[in-house]
Amino acid sequence: MSQKVLLSAKEIDIILHRLACQLIENHLDFSETVLMGIQPRGIYVAERLAKILQEHYGIENLKLGYLDITFFRDDFRRGGKPLEANKTKIDFLVEDKNVVFVDDVLYTGRSIRAALTAIQSFGRPKEIELLTLIDRRFSRNLPIQPDYRGRQVDAINEEKVKVMWKEQEGEDKVYLINK
Repeated sequence: MSQKVLLSAKEIDIILHRLACQLIENHLDFSETVLMGIQPRGIYVAERLAKILQEHYGIENLKLGYLDITFFRDDFRRGGKPLEANKTKIDFLVEDKNVVFVDDVLYTGRSIRAALTAIQSFGRPKEIELLTLIDRRFSRNLPIQPDYRGRQVDAINEEKVKVMWKEQEGEDKVYLINK
């Protein structure tokens, strides 16, 4: 098994600042927009973006939520091991709001399909967009594309993209792992 560094901590930081600027271009003051980190790993991207938007660009009253999609997945109850649910934290209304789903890696699109179903339990958003740090474009099973992408990666065959977060693994890095 070999691994190659795709993004360093500095490159991740630069990408997150660029994505924050793109969000500001489209949503201005975020009065009608909420960020929704998809559990489990999208929350790290969402939290970092929220911090950048608030501290560097003065966005006030930014709403950030976490959406657990475990029981909305199409592979729920198909695997041998039981799935472990994460926490959903949405303490605001999504009805008629612009919701930006935030995830670390867009792979097959199945997690996003599950998120689209799960968010309906909390109301009917006006619009839903997708922001992803890594877009694995050749692996899609569903016609889902990001509105905002950090880096596009052409991982093929048995290659895997692994995103490491300081909060979870002690470092910020993105690896391409060849099995």
